[in-house]
Amino acid sequence: MNQLSQEPRIAEPVDSSDLGPGDRCYHPPVAEYTLYCFAQSGNAYKVALMLNLCGAEWQPRWVDFFNGETRTPEYREKVNEMGEVPVLEHRGRKLTQSGVILDYLAAAFEKFGWTSDDERREMLRWILWDNHKLTSYIATLRYLIQFAKTGETPVTEFLRGRVKSALGILDKHLAAQAFAACGRLTIADFSLCGYLYWPDEFGVSWADYPAIPPWLERIQSQHGWAHPYELMPGHPLPAKT
Repeated sequence: MNQLSQEPRIAEPVDSSDLGPGDRCYHPPVAEYTLYCFAQSGNAYKVALMLNLCGAEWQPRWVDFFNGETRTPEYREKVNEMGEVPVLEHRGRKLTQSGVILDYLAAAFEKFGWTSDDERREMLRWILWDNHKLTSYIATLRYLIQFAKTGETPVTEFLRGRVKSALGILDKHLAAQAFAACGRLTIADFSLCGYLYWPDEFGVSWADYPAIPPWLERIQSQHGWAHPYELMPGHPLPAKT
């Protein structure tokens, strides 16, 4: 698949100061893709980054996660029964789960994807591992430390141990190759990096994992890369209602 990225085209949001709780939407003149997201979500960032690097015409639809929007009956009935982000709307489809969406976009854009069934399975192998062993523990640890403000507890100690183990596996893998799968930048990298641009927020020193920072920098060097707090709406956090 062609790896060349185009100029990213993010639709500009309208002034939402007059919108009510049920109208937290962005309405550009034209956007082919709509991504339900919020700035603090690494899972949504995986998809936002892919869209940007592919030069997609896309708009963010801010989800008020911290005030409970994903737990409302309306969200679960009309947007995602799982009560999660990301959700991607495209041509009448609603796609959920970041790995599924990345797979869909790789096929749609013919970028950052596979050239054979074996390559696709290798990418999925790392995406599934990420969702189960890396993202799951980092996201939970970060939420408790950064947002719930629990401080260090037996739960965070357990999660930190799991995070260290998973980062060690990834670091060893990246010490032998520039990217996670197939010798080039792919959707596997977008999945794995989703939460890793916030090391201070979950308390990790990259000095302990020397192969990870150069890999993150290789992704960051791509035209269209932006930090999640710049790429998606909702940072800094709005006041709780």
